[in-house]
Amino acid sequence: MIKHLLFIAILSLSPFAASAQQLNPVAALLDGSGSTREELRPLKTVVVARDGEIIAEHGYRGHSAGESVNIKSASKSIISSLVGIAIGKGLLDGPDQKIAPILKADLPDNADPRLGEITIGNLLSMQAGLGRLSGPNYGRWVSSRNWVRFALAQPFDDEPGGQMLYSTASTHLLSAILTKVGGKSTLALAREWLAPVDGFRIGAWERDPQGIYLGGNQMAMTARSLLAFGELYRNGGKAADGTQVVPADWVAQSWQHRTNSRFSGDDYGYGWFSRQIGGEEVHFGWGYGGQMLYIVPSLKLTVVMTSDESGPSARTGYRDALHGLLSEIIAAARPV
Repeated sequence: MIKHLLFIAILSLSPFAASAQQLNPVAALLDGSGSTREELRPLKTVVVARDGEIIAEHGYRGHSAGESVNIKSASKSIISSLVGIAIGKGLLDGPDQKIAPILKADLPDNADPRLGEITIGNLLSMQAGLGRLSGPNYGRWVSSRNWVRFALAQPFDDEPGGQMLYSTASTHLLSAILTKVGGKSTLALAREWLAPVDGFRIGAWERDPQGIYLGGNQMAMTARSLLAFGELYRNGGKAADGTQVVPADWVAQSWQHRTNSRFSGDDYGYGWFSRQIGGEEVHFGWGYGGQMLYIVPSLKLTVVMTSDESGPSARTGYRDALHGLLSEIIAAARPV
Protein backbone atom coordinates (compact mmCIF):
# COMPACT_ATOMS: atom_id res chain seq x y z
CA MET A 1 0.00 0.00 0.00
CA ILE A 2 2.90 2.37 0.84
CA LYS A 3 4.26 2.23 -2.68
CA HIS A 4 0.91 3.33 -4.05
CA LEU A 5 0.82 6.30 -1.67
CA LEU A 6 4.36 7.26 -2.71
CA PHE A 7 3.32 6.98 -6.32
CA ILE A 8 0.42 9.36 -5.72
CA ALA A 9 2.68 11.82 -3.88
CA ILE A 10 5.27 11.78 -6.69
CA LEU A 11 2.57 12.05 -9.33
CA SER A 12 1.17 15.19 -7.72
CA LEU A 13 4.59 16.88 -8.21
CA SER A 14 5.09 15.62 -11.73
CA PRO A 15 4.65 17.77 -14.86
CA PHE A 16 2.43 14.97 -16.10
CA ALA A 17 0.03 15.32 -13.12
CA ALA A 18 -2.61 17.20 -15.09
CA SER A 19 -2.73 14.65 -17.90
CA ALA A 20 -2.71 11.81 -15.36
CA GLN A 21 -5.75 13.32 -13.62
CA GLN A 22 -7.55 13.39 -16.94
CA LEU A 23 -7.00 9.63 -17.04
CA ASN A 24 -8.20 9.35 -13.43
CA PRO A 25 -11.60 11.04 -13.20
CA VAL A 26 -11.93 10.17 -9.48
CA ALA A 27 -8.76 12.11 -8.63
CA ALA A 28 -9.93 15.01 -10.79
CA LEU A 29 -13.28 15.00 -9.02
CA LEU A 30 -11.72 15.10 -5.55
CA ASP A 31 -9.30 17.83 -6.56
CA GLY A 32 -12.18 20.23 -7.05
CA SER A 33 -14.83 19.03 -4.62
CA GLY A 34 -13.95 19.82 -1.03
CA SER A 35 -12.20 23.12 -1.67
CA THR A 36 -14.91 24.82 -3.72
CA ARG A 37 -18.27 23.44 -2.56
CA GLU A 38 -19.81 25.07 0.47
CA GLU A 39 -21.87 22.01 1.41
CA LEU A 40 -18.59 20.08 1.81
CA ARG A 41 -16.86 22.69 3.95
CA PRO A 42 -16.33 20.32 6.95
CA LEU A 43 -14.60 17.71 4.74
CA LYS A 44 -11.01 16.94 5.76
CA THR A 45 -9.90 13.97 3.65
CA VAL A 46 -11.11 11.48 1.07
CA VAL A 47 -9.33 8.26 0.13
CA VAL A 48 -10.60 5.96 -2.63
CA ALA A 49 -9.33 2.44 -3.33
CA ARG A 50 -10.43 0.16 -6.15
CA ASP A 51 -9.66 -3.53 -5.82
CA GLY A 52 -7.08 -2.78 -3.14
CA GLU A 53 -5.26 -0.03 -5.07
CA ILE A 54 -5.54 3.59 -3.90
CA ILE A 55 -6.67 5.50 -6.98
CA ALA A 56 -7.26 8.88 -5.35
CA GLU A 57 -6.43 10.61 -2.08
CA HIS A 58 -7.05 14.22 -1.22
CA GLY A 59 -6.72 16.40 1.88
CA TYR A 60 -8.48 19.74 2.20
CA ARG A 61 -7.47 22.94 4.04
CA GLY A 62 -4.18 21.51 5.25
CA HIS A 63 -5.45 18.09 6.32
CA SER A 64 -3.98 14.77 5.20
CA ALA A 65 -5.02 11.12 5.19
CA GLY A 66 -2.13 10.33 7.51
CA GLU A 67 -3.36 12.46 10.41
CA SER A 68 -5.22 10.95 13.34
CA VAL A 69 -8.93 11.72 13.67
CA ASN A 70 -11.68 10.65 16.04
CA ILE A 71 -13.74 8.26 13.91
CA LYS A 72 -16.62 8.41 16.40
CA SER A 73 -19.34 5.81 15.74
CA ALA A 74 -17.60 4.41 12.67
CA SER A 75 -15.74 2.43 15.33
CA LYS A 76 -18.94 0.43 15.93
CA SER A 77 -18.08 -1.49 12.75
CA ILE A 78 -14.72 -2.39 14.29
CA ILE A 79 -16.38 -3.60 17.50
CA SER A 80 -18.63 -5.79 15.35
CA SER A 81 -15.59 -7.33 13.67
CA LEU A 82 -14.07 -8.20 17.06
CA VAL A 83 -17.32 -9.91 18.10
CA GLY A 84 -17.23 -11.95 14.89
CA ILE A 85 -13.63 -12.98 15.53
CA ALA A 86 -14.49 -13.91 19.13
CA ILE A 87 -17.30 -16.15 17.85
CA GLY A 88 -14.92 -17.72 15.33
CA LYS A 89 -12.45 -18.45 18.12
CA GLY A 90 -15.15 -20.07 20.27
CA LEU A 91 -14.98 -17.36 22.95
CA LEU A 92 -18.62 -16.50 22.26
CA ASP A 93 -21.34 -18.91 21.13
CA GLY A 94 -22.91 -16.66 18.50
CA PRO A 95 -25.37 -13.81 18.00
CA ASP A 96 -28.13 -15.64 19.88
CA GLN A 97 -26.08 -15.95 23.07
CA LYS A 98 -27.67 -14.19 26.07
CA ILE A 99 -25.56 -11.45 27.64
CA ALA A 100 -26.85 -11.61 31.24
CA PRO A 101 -24.69 -14.58 32.34
CA ILE A 102 -21.56 -12.82 31.05
CA LEU A 103 -22.39 -9.49 32.69
CA LYS A 104 -24.07 -10.91 35.81
CA ALA A 105 -21.76 -9.00 38.18
CA ASP A 106 -23.09 -5.72 36.79
CA LEU A 107 -26.80 -6.54 36.64
CA PRO A 108 -28.97 -4.29 38.82
CA ASP A 109 -30.75 -5.56 41.92
CA ASN A 110 -34.29 -6.70 41.13
CA ALA A 111 -33.36 -6.69 37.46
CA ASP A 112 -36.08 -6.48 34.82
CA PRO A 113 -36.57 -10.06 33.55
CA ARG A 114 -36.15 -8.79 30.01
CA LEU A 115 -32.43 -8.26 30.68
CA GLY A 116 -32.17 -12.04 30.55
CA GLU A 117 -33.51 -12.02 26.98
CA ILE A 118 -31.02 -9.59 25.43
CA THR A 119 -28.59 -11.29 23.05
CA ILE A 120 -25.24 -10.44 21.52
CA GLY A 121 -27.07 -9.90 18.22
CA ASN A 122 -29.53 -7.49 19.86
CA LEU A 123 -26.64 -5.31 21.01
CA LEU A 124 -25.01 -5.41 17.57
CA SER A 125 -28.20 -4.40 15.75
CA MET A 126 -29.28 -1.81 18.34
CA GLN A 127 -32.36 -3.83 19.26
CA ALA A 128 -31.65 -4.39 22.96
CA GLY A 129 -34.79 -2.48 23.94
CA LEU A 130 -33.00 -0.52 26.69
CA GLY A 131 -33.37 3.26 26.83
CA ARG A 132 -30.98 5.07 24.49
CA LEU A 133 -27.75 6.50 25.87
CA SER A 134 -26.75 8.41 22.76
CA GLY A 135 -27.70 11.96 21.78
CA PRO A 136 -29.11 13.97 24.69
CA ASN A 137 -28.60 11.07 27.12
CA TYR A 138 -24.93 10.49 26.32
CA GLY A 139 -23.53 13.03 28.77
CA ARG A 140 -25.23 11.66 31.87
CA TRP A 141 -24.15 8.15 30.92
CA VAL A 142 -20.44 8.94 30.55
CA SER A 143 -20.61 11.02 33.74
CA SER A 144 -21.69 7.95 35.72
CA ARG A 145 -19.24 5.98 37.88
CA ASN A 146 -19.87 2.66 36.12
CA TRP A 147 -20.94 2.82 32.49
CA VAL A 148 -21.79 -0.87 32.19
CA ARG A 149 -24.03 -0.89 35.26
CA PHE A 150 -25.65 2.39 34.26
CA ALA A 151 -26.48 0.99 30.81
CA LEU A 152 -27.95 -2.23 32.22
CA ALA A 153 -30.07 -0.24 34.69
CA GLN A 154 -31.90 1.73 32.00
CA PRO A 155 -35.66 1.24 31.70
CA PHE A 156 -36.87 -0.65 28.64
CA ASP A 157 -38.31 1.47 25.83
CA ASP A 158 -39.11 -1.63 23.74
CA GLU A 159 -38.82 -5.40 23.92
CA PRO A 160 -35.48 -7.06 23.10
CA GLY A 161 -35.47 -7.64 19.35
CA GLY A 162 -37.90 -4.76 18.77
CA GLN A 163 -37.28 -1.45 17.03
CA MET A 164 -33.83 -0.01 16.48
CA LEU A 165 -32.84 2.21 19.42
CA TYR A 166 -29.43 3.59 18.47
CA SER A 167 -27.28 3.65 21.60
CA THR A 168 -23.51 3.69 22.07
CA ALA A 169 -24.15 1.93 25.39
CA SER A 170 -25.03 -1.20 23.41
CA THR A 171 -21.63 -1.38 21.76
CA HIS A 172 -19.95 -0.50 25.05
CA LEU A 173 -21.61 -3.54 26.61
CA LEU A 174 -20.06 -5.54 23.75
CA SER A 175 -16.64 -4.09 24.64
CA ALA A 176 -17.17 -5.20 28.24
CA ILE A 177 -18.18 -8.67 27.03
CA LEU A 178 -15.11 -8.94 24.80
CA THR A 179 -12.89 -7.91 27.72
CA LYS A 180 -14.40 -10.64 29.93
CA VAL A 181 -14.31 -13.52 27.44
CA GLY A 182 -11.00 -12.48 25.84
CA GLY A 183 -9.14 -11.98 29.10
CA LYS A 184 -7.56 -8.79 27.74
CA SER A 185 -8.59 -5.23 27.05
CA THR A 186 -10.57 -4.60 23.87
CA LEU A 187 -7.64 -2.57 22.54
CA ALA A 188 -5.22 -5.44 23.17
CA LEU A 189 -7.60 -7.84 21.43
CA ALA A 190 -7.97 -5.50 18.46
CA ARG A 191 -4.23 -5.13 18.09
CA GLU A 192 -3.71 -8.88 18.33
CA TRP A 193 -6.59 -10.10 16.21
CA LEU A 194 -6.35 -7.45 13.50
CA ALA A 195 -2.54 -7.50 13.35
CA PRO A 196 -2.48 -9.23 9.90
CA VAL A 197 -4.27 -6.22 8.36
CA ASP A 198 -1.50 -4.15 6.79
CA GLY A 199 -1.86 -0.49 7.72
CA PHE A 200 -4.45 -0.97 10.46
CA ARG A 201 -3.75 0.81 13.73
CA ILE A 202 -5.85 2.22 16.57
CA GLY A 203 -4.30 5.21 18.31
CA ALA A 204 -5.82 6.87 21.38
CA TRP A 205 -9.07 5.41 22.68
CA GLU A 206 -11.16 6.52 25.66
CA ARG A 207 -11.85 4.16 28.58
CA ASP A 208 -14.57 4.06 31.20
CA PRO A 209 -13.85 4.39 34.97
CA GLN A 210 -13.31 0.60 35.17
CA GLY A 211 -10.76 0.72 32.33
CA ILE A 212 -13.02 -0.78 29.65
CA TYR A 213 -12.42 0.79 26.24
CA LEU A 214 -15.44 2.71 24.99
CA GLY A 215 -17.16 0.44 22.53
CA GLY A 216 -18.30 2.49 19.56
CA ASN A 217 -16.89 5.99 20.12
CA GLN A 218 -13.85 8.12 20.88
CA MET A 219 -11.39 6.04 18.84
CA ALA A 220 -8.47 7.72 17.04
CA MET A 221 -7.46 6.41 13.64
CA THR A 222 -6.12 7.75 10.36
CA ALA A 223 -8.14 7.71 7.16
CA ARG A 224 -5.65 5.26 5.66
CA SER A 225 -6.01 2.94 8.64
CA LEU A 226 -9.80 3.03 8.37
CA LEU A 227 -9.42 2.26 4.66
CA ALA A 228 -7.31 -0.80 5.55
CA PHE A 229 -10.11 -2.01 7.80
CA GLY A 230 -12.67 -1.42 5.05
CA GLU A 231 -10.57 -3.42 2.61
CA LEU A 232 -10.64 -6.31 5.09
CA TYR A 233 -14.43 -6.41 4.85
CA ARG A 234 -14.50 -5.82 1.10
CA ASN A 235 -12.30 -8.92 0.77
CA GLY A 236 -14.66 -11.10 2.78
CA GLY A 237 -12.63 -10.83 5.98
CA LYS A 238 -9.27 -11.66 4.40
CA ALA A 239 -6.12 -9.59 4.81
CA ALA A 240 -4.04 -8.76 1.74
CA ASP A 241 -1.76 -11.74 2.41
CA GLY A 242 -4.74 -14.11 2.35
CA THR A 243 -5.07 -14.56 6.13
CA GLN A 244 -8.73 -15.04 7.11
CA VAL A 245 -8.99 -12.46 9.90
CA VAL A 246 -12.76 -12.04 10.22
CA PRO A 247 -14.85 -15.13 9.40
CA ALA A 248 -16.34 -14.71 5.93
CA ASP A 249 -19.81 -15.63 7.14
CA TRP A 250 -19.57 -12.88 9.76
CA VAL A 251 -19.02 -10.27 7.07
CA ALA A 252 -22.16 -11.51 5.32
CA GLN A 253 -24.12 -11.56 8.58
CA SER A 254 -22.95 -8.04 9.44
CA TRP A 255 -24.34 -6.68 6.18
CA GLN A 256 -27.61 -8.59 6.41
CA HIS A 257 -30.66 -6.42 7.08
CA ARG A 258 -31.83 -6.69 10.71
CA THR A 259 -33.71 -3.45 11.26
CA ASN A 260 -33.99 0.13 9.99
CA SER A 261 -32.94 3.47 11.35
CA ARG A 262 -35.98 5.48 12.39
CA PHE A 263 -34.05 8.63 11.51
CA SER A 264 -32.74 7.84 8.01
CA GLY A 265 -34.65 4.70 7.03
CA ASP A 266 -31.34 3.01 6.18
CA ASP A 267 -30.97 -0.74 6.67
CA TYR A 268 -28.88 -1.75 9.67
CA GLY A 269 -27.11 -5.03 10.33
CA TYR A 270 -24.40 -5.76 12.87
CA GLY A 271 -22.63 -2.42 13.18
CA TRP A 272 -23.11 -1.48 9.52
CA PHE A 273 -25.65 0.64 7.64
CA SER A 274 -26.69 -0.18 4.07
CA ARG A 275 -28.46 1.79 1.36
CA GLN A 276 -28.49 2.42 -2.39
CA ILE A 277 -26.13 5.22 -3.43
CA GLY A 278 -25.36 6.08 -7.03
CA GLY A 279 -27.32 3.05 -8.22
CA GLU A 280 -25.18 0.60 -6.21
CA GLU A 281 -25.65 -1.25 -2.92
CA VAL A 282 -23.37 0.38 -0.35
CA HIS A 283 -22.48 -0.76 3.16
CA PHE A 284 -21.10 1.88 5.47
CA GLY A 285 -19.91 2.82 8.92
CA TRP A 286 -20.89 6.31 10.00
CA GLY A 287 -19.47 8.48 12.76
CA TYR A 288 -20.68 11.79 14.20
CA GLY A 289 -19.64 14.80 12.18
CA GLY A 290 -19.22 12.81 8.98
CA GLN A 291 -16.60 10.11 9.56
CA MET A 292 -17.51 7.66 6.80
CA LEU A 293 -16.32 4.24 5.68
CA TYR A 294 -18.08 3.15 2.49
CA ILE A 295 -17.81 -0.21 0.74
CA VAL A 296 -19.26 -0.69 -2.74
CA PRO A 297 -18.80 -4.42 -3.44
CA SER A 298 -20.09 -4.33 -7.02
CA LEU A 299 -17.35 -1.91 -8.09
CA LYS A 300 -14.68 -3.20 -5.64
CA LEU A 301 -14.53 0.27 -4.10
CA THR A 302 -13.60 1.25 -0.56
CA VAL A 303 -13.97 4.94 0.27
CA VAL A 304 -13.10 6.82 3.47
CA MET A 305 -14.14 10.39 4.25
CA THR A 306 -13.12 12.23 7.41
CA SER A 307 -14.62 15.51 8.55
CA ASP A 308 -14.67 18.16 11.24
CA GLU A 309 -16.25 16.33 14.16
CA SER A 310 -17.87 19.38 15.77
CA GLY A 311 -21.20 19.32 13.94
CA PRO A 312 -24.09 16.79 13.72
CA SER A 313 -23.86 15.58 10.13
CA ALA A 314 -27.39 14.15 10.03
CA ARG A 315 -29.33 17.20 11.19
CA THR A 316 -27.36 19.65 9.05
CA GLY A 317 -27.72 17.67 5.84
CA TYR A 318 -23.96 17.23 5.63
CA ARG A 319 -24.21 13.44 5.75
CA ASP A 320 -26.43 13.60 2.67
CA ALA A 321 -23.83 15.79 0.97
CA LEU A 322 -21.24 13.08 1.67
CA HIS A 323 -23.55 10.44 0.23
CA GLY A 324 -23.87 12.72 -2.80
CA LEU A 325 -20.09 12.94 -3.15
CA LEU A 326 -19.89 9.15 -2.98
CA SER A 327 -22.49 8.97 -5.75
CA GLU A 328 -20.23 11.17 -7.89
CA ILE A 329 -17.22 9.00 -7.04
CA ILE A 330 -19.18 5.90 -8.06
CA ALA A 331 -20.11 7.51 -11.37
CA ALA A 332 -16.50 8.53 -12.02
CA ALA A 333 -15.17 5.08 -11.09
CA ARG A 334 -17.75 3.06 -13.00
CA PRO A 335 -16.33 1.41 -16.13
CA VAL A 336 -17.45 3.10 -19.34
